[in-house]
Amino acid sequence: QVQLVESGGGLVQAGGSLRLSCAASGRTFSRYAMGWFRQAPGKEREFVARISWSGSSTYYADSVKGRFTLSRDNAKNTVYLQMNSLKPEDTAIYYCAAGGPTSVVPKDYWGQGTQVTVSS
Repeated sequence: QVQLVESGGGLVQAGGSLRLSCAASGRTFSRYAMGWFRQAPGKEREFVARISWSGSSTYYADSVKGRFTLSRDNAKNTVYLQMNSLKPEDTAIYYCAAGGPTSVVPKDYWGQGTQVTVSS
Protein backbone atom coordinates (compact mmCIF):
# COMPACT_ATOMS: atom_id res chain seq x y z
CA GLN A 1 0.00 0.00 0.00
CA VAL A 2 1.27 3.48 -0.85
CA GLN A 3 -0.28 6.89 -0.39
CA LEU A 4 0.50 9.71 -2.80
CA VAL A 5 0.28 13.46 -2.28
CA GLU A 6 0.81 15.87 -5.17
CA SER A 7 1.89 19.49 -4.89
CA GLY A 8 3.24 22.29 -7.03
CA GLY A 9 0.27 23.09 -9.20
CA GLY A 10 -0.86 26.62 -9.88
CA LEU A 11 -1.50 29.31 -12.44
CA VAL A 12 1.17 30.14 -15.00
CA GLN A 13 1.33 32.01 -18.27
CA ALA A 14 1.86 30.22 -21.54
CA GLY A 15 5.55 29.54 -22.06
CA GLY A 16 6.17 29.33 -18.35
CA SER A 17 7.25 26.45 -16.15
CA LEU A 18 6.03 24.52 -13.14
CA ARG A 19 7.42 21.62 -11.18
CA LEU A 20 5.01 19.13 -9.71
CA SER A 21 6.01 16.89 -6.84
CA CYS A 22 4.49 13.65 -5.66
CA ALA A 23 5.42 12.49 -2.19
CA ALA A 24 4.79 8.85 -1.36
CA SER A 25 4.40 7.15 1.97
CA GLY A 26 5.73 3.71 2.73
CA ARG A 27 9.12 2.09 2.82
CA THR A 28 8.77 0.30 -0.51
CA PHE A 29 8.53 3.36 -2.75
CA SER A 30 11.56 2.29 -4.77
CA ARG A 31 9.70 -0.86 -5.85
CA TYR A 32 7.03 1.10 -7.69
CA ALA A 33 6.95 2.44 -11.18
CA MET A 34 5.47 5.93 -11.07
CA GLY A 35 3.46 7.94 -13.50
CA TRP A 36 1.57 11.15 -14.09
CA PHE A 37 -1.81 11.51 -15.70
CA ARG A 38 -4.00 14.53 -16.33
CA GLN A 39 -7.65 15.26 -16.82
CA ALA A 40 -8.97 18.39 -18.46
CA PRO A 41 -12.59 19.53 -18.01
CA GLY A 42 -14.93 17.42 -20.07
CA LYS A 43 -12.19 15.03 -21.14
CA GLU A 44 -11.02 11.61 -20.08
CA ARG A 45 -7.97 11.15 -17.93
CA GLU A 46 -4.89 10.72 -20.11
CA PHE A 47 -1.39 9.41 -19.61
CA VAL A 48 1.40 11.99 -19.39
CA ALA A 49 4.62 10.26 -18.34
CA ARG A 50 6.03 7.22 -16.63
CA ILE A 51 9.28 6.39 -14.84
CA SER A 52 10.67 3.01 -13.90
CA TRP A 53 11.28 1.99 -10.30
CA SER A 54 14.99 2.72 -10.65
CA GLY A 55 14.56 5.95 -12.57
CA SER A 56 16.61 4.62 -15.45
CA SER A 57 13.74 4.55 -17.92
CA THR A 58 11.14 7.18 -18.76
CA TYR A 59 8.34 7.37 -21.28
CA TYR A 60 6.27 10.37 -22.33
CA ALA A 61 3.10 11.06 -24.20
CA ASP A 62 3.77 12.68 -27.57
CA SER A 63 1.94 15.81 -26.44
CA VAL A 64 4.51 16.56 -23.72
CA LYS A 65 7.67 14.99 -25.13
CA GLY A 66 10.54 17.45 -25.15
CA ARG A 67 8.77 19.81 -22.73
CA PHE A 68 8.18 17.69 -19.62
CA THR A 69 10.80 15.77 -17.63
CA LEU A 70 10.00 13.12 -15.07
CA SER A 71 12.50 12.19 -12.36
CA ARG A 72 12.50 10.53 -8.98
CA ASP A 73 14.46 10.58 -5.75
CA ASN A 74 13.96 7.25 -4.02
CA ALA A 75 15.77 8.48 -0.91
CA LYS A 76 13.07 11.14 -0.54
CA ASN A 77 10.16 8.98 -1.74
CA THR A 78 9.35 11.67 -4.27
CA VAL A 79 8.85 11.99 -8.00
CA TYR A 80 9.06 15.27 -9.87
CA LEU A 81 7.44 16.41 -13.08
CA GLN A 82 9.24 19.42 -14.53
CA MET A 83 6.97 21.13 -17.03
CA ASN A 84 8.47 23.70 -19.38
CA SER A 85 7.07 25.66 -22.31
CA LEU A 86 3.59 25.21 -20.96
CA LYS A 87 0.63 25.67 -23.26
CA PRO A 88 -3.01 26.46 -22.51
CA GLU A 89 -3.89 22.91 -23.57
CA ASP A 90 -1.80 21.62 -20.66
CA THR A 91 -4.46 22.97 -18.30
CA ALA A 92 -5.79 20.05 -16.28
CA ILE A 93 -5.81 18.33 -12.94
CA TYR A 94 -2.59 16.35 -12.72
CA TYR A 95 -2.58 13.04 -10.88
CA CYS A 96 0.35 11.03 -9.62
CA ALA A 97 0.04 7.24 -9.78
CA ALA A 98 2.04 4.21 -8.68
CA GLY A 99 2.13 0.67 -9.96
CA GLY A 100 4.13 -2.51 -9.77
CA PRO A 101 7.78 -2.41 -10.88
CA THR A 102 6.96 -3.83 -14.30
CA SER A 103 3.94 -1.63 -14.91
CA VAL A 104 3.94 -0.05 -18.34
CA VAL A 105 1.19 2.32 -17.21
CA PRO A 106 1.27 2.56 -13.41
CA LYS A 107 -2.22 3.08 -12.00
CA ASP A 108 -2.69 0.92 -8.93
CA TYR A 109 -2.57 3.84 -6.51
CA TRP A 110 -3.58 7.46 -7.08
CA GLY A 111 -3.06 10.83 -5.48
CA GLN A 112 -5.80 13.42 -5.06
CA GLY A 113 -4.56 15.60 -7.92
CA THR A 114 -3.21 19.11 -8.28
CA GLN A 115 -4.61 21.79 -10.57
CA VAL A 116 -2.46 23.29 -13.31
CA THR A 117 -3.84 26.26 -15.20
CA VAL A 118 -1.99 27.81 -18.13
CA SER A 119 -3.26 31.17 -19.31
CA SER A 120 -2.82 32.40 -22.86
